[in-house]
Amino acid sequence: MKFLTINVTDMANIPAVIQASDKVWATPPPGIKVEASYVCLGTPFPGVPPNTMVNFSISEVESAEVIAAVSYPLMVAGTTIYRVPILEMPVGAVAKEEKKYRG
Repeated sequence: MKFLTINVTDMANIPAVIQASDKVWATPPPGIKVEASYVCLGTPFPGVPPNTMVNFSISEVESAEVIAAVSYPLMVAGTTIYRVPILEMPVGAVAKEEKKYRG
């Protein structure tokens, strides 16, 4: 399943989060593939405090255990993580897909 992941980190926690991230991604658990990752250069949405780094990534993940294995060390280091499931829909066939999911 694909997820949009939003990491929100206070700049004071960046060194610890970077260390944890490097450790996690040096040998990632099997079952996760990061397809894209972006660091915001501006405020992406209202309510983000000043001096906060926001990172978005899109990942394909096989299980909740894999999500926990990569999330827990980063959360302990001081980042807040939000995950949103992504439903892929074919371009030009949105009405057909919407009808299928509506039932």
